[in-house]
Amino acid sequence: MTVPFPDRPLKLGTRRSPLALAQAEEARARLIAAHGWDESRVDLVPVTASGDRIQDRPLAEIGGKALWTKELDAWLLAGEIDFAVHSAKDVETIRPAGIAIAAILPREDVRDVLVGAASIAALAPGACIGTSAPRRAAQLLHARPDCTVVPIRGNVATRLARLAAGEADATFLAAAGLNRLGETGTGHPLDAEDWLPAPGQAAIAIECRAADRATRAMLAAIDHAPSRAAVLAERALLAALGGNCHSAVAVLTTAEGAALHMRAVLFSPDGAERVEGTARFAAADAQGPAHLAADLLARAGPGITAHFSGPPPHGESPTR
Repeated sequence: MTVPFPDRPLKLGTRRSPLALAQAEEARARLIAAHGWDESRVDLVPVTASGDRIQDRPLAEIGGKALWTKELDAWLLAGEIDFAVHSAKDVETIRPAGIAIAAILPREDVRDVLVGAASIAALAPGACIGTSAPRRAAQLLHARPDCTVVPIRGNVATRLARLAAGEADATFLAAAGLNRLGETGTGHPLDAEDWLPAPGQAAIAIECRAADRATRAMLAAIDHAPSRAAVLAERALLAALGGNCHSAVAVLTTAEGAALHMRAVLFSPDGAERVEGTARFAAADAQGPAHLAADLLARAGPGITAHFSGPPPHGESPTR
C-alpha cells in the first residue's frame, strides 16, 4: 500500500548504543524501501537511556527494563519523535496506554552465544561467569551449580573488554546482536533447544503513539506477521506470569503451520528449582500463553513462585 509522506521528515527515536543504532538503521532502511522514500525522509534521533548511563549495577536494582525505554517513551508521548525502535526483549510487558507496538521486524537468530568456552559443559570447574540477566544466571547455575555468577553489564564491546580484562572467565551475548554488528565470529552459539532464549529475544519492536493512525499505517508495511505472532505470544506469557526484575523466564516459540508451539521454563534465581511446560495454540490466541503460565505456576516450587504474581489486575495486558 502506498502511504502519502508527511510534509516533514519522520523522527525515529533510538538509544545511542552501537547495537541500538544498527537496529534503527535497519528499521529506517526497511521503511524507506517499503514506501520508495529517500533516506533523508527518516531522521534518527538518538537518546542516552538511563540503562546506558548506569552500568555498575544490575538493572533489577535500579529500575528494571524501564531504564531502556523511559526516555524514548517521554519523547514519543510528547510528540518529539514519531516512533521509537527497541530490542523487543527490553520492552516492559505492561506499556503506557498511549503507546502501541506498531511493527515487529523479521526475527534474527534467537540463540545466546557463550564467549570464553566452547559449551556450558566445557566451562572449567568453578568458573566465574559474567552476566546480569536473571535468566542466563539461573539457567547456568541449574546446569552448572559449581560456577559463580558475577554482574557484568554494558554494550557488546564493553562486555568483551571486561572479559578480556579478567573480570570473568566467560560471558553471554545474543547472537542476533552480534550478527547485526557484523561480529559473527565471536563466541560459540548455544543450541536454543537446550539453552532457551529470553522472551522477545532477537526481535526489533517499533512503537508509536497508539492514536497516530497515519504512522501506524506506515509502519504496518514493515511488520513481519510471523515474528509479531511469536513475540506477542511471549509477551502474553510474561503478562500472565506477572514476573519482576528477578524472575528467570526462558521461552522458545516456533511456528507449526498456522499455530505456535511454545516451550517455556521458569527457574528460581539460584537455578536450584526448574519447571517446564509446552503449549500449542493459534497464533492470535492470547489465552494459549495464559494457560501455559497458569500451568507452570501451579507446578512451580516456592523458590520460583516468590518471583511471580500471576496475571495483572483489571484485565491489563501487554501492548499489542
